[in-house]
Amino acid sequence: MILKMGIPKGSLENATVELLRRAGFNVSTSSRSYFPVIDDPEIDCVLIRAQEMARYVENGLLDAGITGLDWVQENEAVVHPVCDLVYAKQSFGKVRWVLAAPEASPFRSVHDLEGKIIATELVATTKRYLAEKGVKAKVEFSWGATEVKPPELADAIVEVTETGSSLRANKLRIIETVLESNTQLIANLDSWEDAEKRRKLEDMAMLLEGAMAALGKVGLMLNVRRSDLPTVLETLPALLKPTISALSDEEWLAVNTIIDESTVRTIIPRLKEAGAQGIVEYPLNKIVM
Repeated sequence: MILKMGIPKGSLENATVELLRRAGFNVSTSSRSYFPVIDDPEIDCVLIRAQEMARYVENGLLDAGITGLDWVQENEAVVHPVCDLVYAKQSFGKVRWVLAAPEASPFRSVHDLEGKIIATELVATTKRYLAEKGVKAKVEFSWGATEVKPPELADAIVEVTETGSSLRANKLRIIETVLESNTQLIANLDSWEDAEKRRKLEDMAMLLEGAMAALGKVGLMLNVRRSDLPTVLETLPALLKPTISALSDEEWLAVNTIIDESTVRTIIPRLKEAGAQGIVEYPLNKIVM
């Protein structure tokens, strides 16, 4: 059994390869090849633009692929969503496609754009959005640099954003959110019905979700006297409950837990004050619940 897997080329490529690595799949890409090497003999990889991925998965040219929900909807592709992978090129959150117009413009709502020109890469979705709002406007496909087109080449744009910084830098104001999107692992419907391929995809989804769950988390191990345990536990937030085990010295216990990496610099000094010793922080690749 060989699973034909699409990896998004472009802005999501590095983040996807890193997530696969954390999940246990080492992928090697090259600027001279569209066929990455993966250390799993049951998977063949190909680099495909995220915008096209859903179409190739729907048609069966790929068994599965990683792409955005936005591009699945834009292509109106009929595929099986295996799992959500909430990451983007800069952050570990969702992205938004927003309707934006120049700050100096009079446009304050989508209804103000009746009869106007809107530039976007997400043409079909924008047209559906306008139809739902009862607004008739001309939607033009943008090949890139969409933020610089208003006001000379378009009245407004629909563009993807993570932080909004690029829009602000180009003196654009967000009017409304058209679509909220995140990355997904999707599968061809026939491939999903194939028992071997489905099992492979389910295993991959579990590992990818485990890698996502571990992002921003670290493990902490420490030793503590039994008498100090209540104070340490009050100091220590846990993913679920910390693991507590006895040491050879009956007066001492070992505590193992998972915390947000951002809290480590605050918590470790407080743990030391509470009587913890031998505190060890270690990285995590996966958390499988």
